[in-house]
Amino acid sequence: MNRLLPSLALALALAHGAAMATPEQDLRARTPEQEVIYFVLPDRFENGDPANDRGGLKGSKLQTGFDPADKAFYHGGDLKGLTQKLDYIEGLGASAIWVGPIFKNKPVQGAKGEESAGYHGYWITDFTQVDPHLGTDADFKTLVDAAHARGMKVYMDIIINHTADVIQYKEGAAQGYPYRSKADYPFSTRGGVNSPAINPGFAGDTVATAQNWAKLTDPSFAYTPVVPKAERHVKVPAWLNDPIYYHNRGNTDWKGESAQYGDFVGLDDLATEDPRVIAGMFDIYGAWIDRFGIDGFRIDTAKHVDAAFWRSFVPAMQARAKAKGIPNFHIFGEVTTGDVYDPALLASWTRNSGLPAVLDFAFMQAAISASSGKSGTQDLARMVEDDVLYQGGKAGAMQLPTFLGNHDAGRIAMFIKQARPGIAADELLARDKLAHALLLTLRGVPTIYSGDEQGFVGEGNDQLSRQDMFPSKTATYNAEKLVGTDATTAQANFDTAHPLYTFIAGLAKLRRSTPALTSGRTELRTASEEPGLFAVSRFDPQDGREVLLAYNTSTKPVTAQVQVDAASRHFAWLAGSDCAPQSSAPGSLTVTLPPLGFAVCAARP
Repeated sequence: MNRLLPSLALALALAHGAAMATPEQDLRARTPEQEVIYFVLPDRFENGDPANDRGGLKGSKLQTGFDPADKAFYHGGDLKGLTQKLDYIEGLGASAIWVGPIFKNKPVQGAKGEESAGYHGYWITDFTQVDPHLGTDADFKTLVDAAHARGMKVYMDIIINHTADVIQYKEGAAQGYPYRSKADYPFSTRGGVNSPAINPGFAGDTVATAQNWAKLTDPSFAYTPVVPKAERHVKVPAWLNDPIYYHNRGNTDWKGESAQYGDFVGLDDLATEDPRVIAGMFDIYGAWIDRFGIDGFRIDTAKHVDAAFWRSFVPAMQARAKAKGIPNFHIFGEVTTGDVYDPALLASWTRNSGLPAVLDFAFMQAAISASSGKSGTQDLARMVEDDVLYQGGKAGAMQLPTFLGNHDAGRIAMFIKQARPGIAADELLARDKLAHALLLTLRGVPTIYSGDEQGFVGEGNDQLSRQDMFPSKTATYNAEKLVGTDATTAQANFDTAHPLYTFIAGLAKLRRSTPALTSGRTELRTASEEPGLFAVSRFDPQDGREVLLAYNTSTKPVTAQVQVDAASRHFAWLAGSDCAPQSSAPGSLTVTLPPLGFAVCAARP
């Protein structure tokens, strides 16, 4: 029935002579929770133009960064390839594409013998242009325009916390540049509390005025920064080449003060408290909105930037987007929580920093635990109440991008295998589907990591979870057994008949056509401390009609009475297992689920 509704609406509109919205008008009107996001690292997706594989550079892999056999180097994917595969992404049911960073990167960095390439995009030298390995600015414009013509949004992955590793330090190399705190190495001395005085009159980095920051002229308060001669002008805009705009305190240890002021594994940590840096970042990212009409930002390493920066950056970018005719510009930050369920930490960044949304790592942990059978469904149940912690409460939580794994942590199939060593292939597929059923029906903005829909697994995080979608030459990837198929990554993996692709596509399209699943409030029905039945109801925000969502996280069939609204007497099947056609009594519905099964049941008049 749901699939007929768009056609019916179209017919009625035409019959009344209504003007039909263009795909771009439609996408501008959609709010963030109405999207299904598809996340892509362009280098690992599709190679549309082999001529740019080396980024216009010559020499060995250590000069060009290109080696498709090495998981740590560029493999050849680009923006032209991504544009060529929009049919595939649209067919999956995605309405927005989160594109990994496309800015010009330092091709290779790392100590001798430990070099790797900036294929992932997080080692920026030039914030104003596309990395030549990925194509040109014109290629990005073509991608955005082509996506918009289909009614699909494009989100840019941006970095403000750091640049590529260019700045070196005279001291501390033997110790690996350990972090030097503000207490032990204040801004007022060169090299420690009993050292010569510098930066007279600087009142500290908490006094956020241009006059105060103009008095910080010597960046040698902790370490003495040195820029190699060959890289003195490598960063763009040019102001980024001056060490005065960086913290220069050594490597973070991920705790306390150093989480904000330390270098992220050597990457040059920007002093985002400085008004000059703030203004510079406004100019950089505002220009990308103006030039390309993009629809949102995913912010890398957001929790390593001071909260005051985000409180000014977010409204500035939203205003810039509205001036461009983009009223629903989606901004979401990366605030990692490790391997624990910690919505309080996530929520604090929406309240203290003004981030409209953050990537929902709490959902990821809860979904992994439930779908793998590692524990019961108590964390999923807690989300229903914990959502009030976020700015805007439960309504605000609906804008959180939810996900099952990513390019840093690893893939959902890998997490399931880790929780269940020796798991059979059919059970792995069933649990993978169950995880995606949770993702695509519960609250939030479902975010699918490219390759998950083709059964990619991986053997770890970071480089081990960044397989190629086009035919790979990386032996580590090609040795992996995929979920739901006999294929390997040695061949192209854009199979629209793959059982995970068709499963995800069906649920994504159902979600986008069912208002209760995009923006309906959630009410907990039942949960368990052990693997078993988990159920919630979601309600249509317009007419209040109920949609019951029930999941069986155990390997045994389940039959149980589940509470429903007393007014919900008759039900229709939408997805998963069959639904009882009517309630057993007012307020109670019989739910029967097979092992690792689920059901989506809609109340009907």
